[in-house]
Amino acid sequence: MSASEPDVPSPVRTSGRPQSQTAKRLAIFLPLGAVSLVMVVPLYLMLLMSLKTVDRVFAYPPDLWFTALTFANFWEALFRLIPFPLYVRNTAAISGLVIAGDLLSCSLVAYGFARYRFPGRDFLFMVLLSTMMVPFIVRLVPLFVLFTNLGWINTFLPLIVPPFFGTPLYIFLMRQFFLSIPGELLDAARIDGCSEIGIWWRIMLPLARPVLAAVAILSFQTTWNDFLGPLVFLQRNEVRTVIIGLNSLMGMFVEWNLVMAAVVAVVLPMILIFFIFQRFFIKGITVTGLKG
Repeated sequence: MSASEPDVPSPVRTSGRPQSQTAKRLAIFLPLGAVSLVMVVPLYLMLLMSLKTVDRVFAYPPDLWFTALTFANFWEALFRLIPFPLYVRNTAAISGLVIAGDLLSCSLVAYGFARYRFPGRDFLFMVLLSTMMVPFIVRLVPLFVLFTNLGWINTFLPLIVPPFFGTPLYIFLMRQFFLSIPGELLDAARIDGCSEIGIWWRIMLPLARPVLAAVAILSFQTTWNDFLGPLVFLQRNEVRTVIIGLNSLMGMFVEWNLVMAAVVAVVLPMILIFFIFQRFFIKGITVTGLKG
C-alpha cells in the first residue's frame, strides 16, 4: 500500500460464540428446570396439605396457596396419635451407630482392596460386588432365623451389627477414592515407621473426608428410610422407627392433613441434611471416579 492511499479499517467480525454458549446453556438448564419442577411440585403439595384444615384438603376448586393455615396438625399427628419423639430417638440411635459401622468397616476393607496385592484379590472384589445384586428380601428369612436364635429380635442389634461387617456399595466408593491417592505418600509413611493401621487412620481417613461424608449421608438416608428391616426385626412399639410409626399412622385411617404433617416431619431431616452437606456429598461422589 502506497503512502497516499488512506487506511481502510478492516471490518470487525462479530463472533457468534456468546450466542452459541447461551443457546447451549438454555438447552441444558431448561430441561433440568422442567424436571426439577416436576420433583418440587409433590413436595409443595405435601407441605401445603399438612398446613390445611380437614375441610380445605379436598376443597373444590383446590386452594393451591398458603391460606387459612394451621400448625395444629403437627401436634395432633406427632404427639397425640403416635409417640413421634420416641421413634425419632430410636431412629437417631440406630442411624448414628450404622454410620459409625459403615465408615469404620468399609474404609478399612476398601483400604485393603486398594493398596494391597494378594492372591485372589480381584476375584474376592468381584464376589463382593456381586452381593449387591442379591435383594435384601432373599436374605430376610435366613437373617430372621439367625437373629431369632441369637435373641436379637426386638432389639437394635439386627440393624446395627451388619454394617460393622461392611457394605459393598460403600466399600466400592471408598476403594475408588483410595486408588487415587499416590502410593509414594504411603511409602514415605512406612519409611518413617508408621504401621499399616496408622497409615489407614492418620493418612487415608483424613484425605478421604469427601467420600466419608458422601458415605455418611447415603448411610443415614438408607437407615432413616428403611422400612422392611425395622418392620421384621422391631415388633414392639418401644423400639419402632419413624418409618414404622408413619406406617402405623396411615393404618389408623386418620385425615390426610394429619398424615401429610407426619410425612413432612419425617422427610424434613433428610432435606435439611442434604442441603447442608450437599457440597461434600457431590464432591465425594465425584472424586470416586478419578481412578480405577
